[in-house]
Amino acid sequence: MKALKLDHELAKLVLSGRKRSTWRLFDDKDLSVGDEIRLIDKVDQNRPETWRVIGTAKINTVIQKRLKDIEPADYENHERYESPEQMLKTFRKYYGNDVNLDTIVKIIRFDFYNKDENESNPRLPVDDKTSILKEVKLFADGGSRGNPGPSALGYVILSMNDQIVVKKGEYLGITTNNQAEYQALKTGLEEAARMRAEIVHVYMDSLLVINQMLGVFKVKNRDLWPIHAAVKDIAAGFKKVTYTHVPRNMNKIADAAVNEALDHAEKH
Repeated sequence: MKALKLDHELAKLVLSGRKRSTWRLFDDKDLSVGDEIRLIDKVDQNRPETWRVIGTAKINTVIQKRLKDIEPADYENHERYESPEQMLKTFRKYYGNDVNLDTIVKIIRFDFYNKDENESNPRLPVDDKTSILKEVKLFADGGSRGNPGPSALGYVILSMNDQIVVKKGEYLGITTNNQAEYQALKTGLEEAARMRAEIVHVYMDSLLVINQMLGVFKVKNRDLWPIHAAVKDIAAGFKKVTYTHVPRNMNKIADAAVNEALDHAEKH
């Protein structure tokens, strides 16, 4: 069953019956109408051991549109933003500064029909994809149509039994293929850090990036020096990071995320 994590205030509103919707950017779970979802209350954002399942819901409506296209009717059962600037500030708090008014938001409305009566036990099921994963796999990819040209990154984080936990693609603008590859690695490691993973196994089809991270190749291109250093700093925050080169056909999910981001940018 898919799951949604809610901040504590939103979870309380759901339990009280005053809230039956959530807005999501970069929906890695591909939520759609009819999906049954487990709702999780992040009681203390910084203490995952306090997180608990509060019940089950069923999605009845999904609307996708750009943030700048939000209309009054979209605010049904959702707090209003006084201005586009306030909206951006709020979403950037949760999703980072890359959010802009062209970013797609998924407006999800649901029926909450199964309250978990065992709320005294805050632990999540050990086999749930939303459990705290100490060890993960990160497949990352970047691509440029032109080199330099329109570029995007893509990455997917999996549990050690190969369940997809996060999948994301992001348009980068005009850059080179190698810069996009490094951006994918950097962003994926940042996501793993947010998940509080301790061990990350990185897989990429870029022989250059993998060998440079392993110290086999020197970073001769000065344009790559800053991001290479940034990636090393992020990696130092984990207990262990491994780097493995894989063929392109073993990196299909991350590659697909790259192309989806590029295709979306071309259409808009």
